[in-house]
Amino acid sequence: MKLFRSAKLGIYLCALLFSVAAHAQTAPTQQIHVLTLLGRPIQFVVADKQGLFAKYGIEVVNDNKKNSDELRTDLAAGKGDVAYLAVDNAVAMVELAHQDVVIVMGGEGSQNELIAQQNIKSVADLRGKTLIVDAPNTAYALQMKKILALSGLTAGKDYEIKPFGATPQRLIAMREQKDFAGSMLGPPVSLVAKKEGFVSLGSVQQLIGPYQAAGFFTQRAWANDHHDLLVAFLSACIEAQRWLLNPANKQQVIDLLSTQYHLAPEIAAEDYDISITHPGGFAKDAQFDLRGFENVLKLRAEVEGQWGGHPPSPAKYYDPSYYQAALEKTK
Repeated sequence: MKLFRSAKLGIYLCALLFSVAAHAQTAPTQQIHVLTLLGRPIQFVVADKQGLFAKYGIEVVNDNKKNSDELRTDLAAGKGDVAYLAVDNAVAMVELAHQDVVIVMGGEGSQNELIAQQNIKSVADLRGKTLIVDAPNTAYALQMKKILALSGLTAGKDYEIKPFGATPQRLIAMREQKDFAGSMLGPPVSLVAKKEGFVSLGSVQQLIGPYQAAGFFTQRAWANDHHDLLVAFLSACIEAQRWLLNPANKQQVIDLLSTQYHLAPEIAAEDYDISITHPGGFAKDAQFDLRGFENVLKLRAEVEGQWGGHPPSPAKYYDPSYYQAALEKTK
């Protein structure tokens, strides 16, 4: 009788385990709508190919915007859940648009360079010229203003700034209109530009220092209401970034860069070297660079006169709790 009961109990437990497993396999996938620029981020491509989004039960809808103004407007209007963009845009949303936005994770530093037309030999040669940007009062435009200020040039007085759109569009514009004297460009577009004969007048790493560039941010209320979904999404992105940074995957990453962004193999290899193996590229575990973000705030205070020239604490804009939960989930 005891043997019979044990057998029944075993059958019941097996059935229960099978039911739980089946339920887990058929659990509905949760969708998250992510706003980006510059095509699909390579981390998202990796997360899809490696089954990481599926692992965490999410489906990512990637909505690519033509410029940061459009992206910020759509995020504020609830037309996207999360943004992946230079985090100074989150600061701008808080300070200029009065949106309750929070940065939840890092991703990349800045490898931007001030790229100019072939006839420009120094920053001083940009006096009286027109330079093009994504948006005139955020992120990389502030980098450019600071670099020119180091040579004594002031926007609106010594040169003109013209909004033109995301990085690839700016290079196209500089090819077609020689009156556009320069712009801030990052890899791989900056690499293509230099191969074509455009001139680098200096890099952010050299002239400004550490800079927290692309990261993830969202409306604070949405993050509170979708905690588990956000943590699952960040977890998948952390694992994707680990895969990108693993030296064993070097050739696969180069091949992905080449096919995803339509790059010549030698440009893709150079992009890998700069973005994966050098400081200022992809961050380990998509960590948020606090020192780099302090520089972001300092730059906004200096260049735009925000906060009377005295930047606030990063804690006003960055909540590390979501990242810490995601990091724990990936262990």
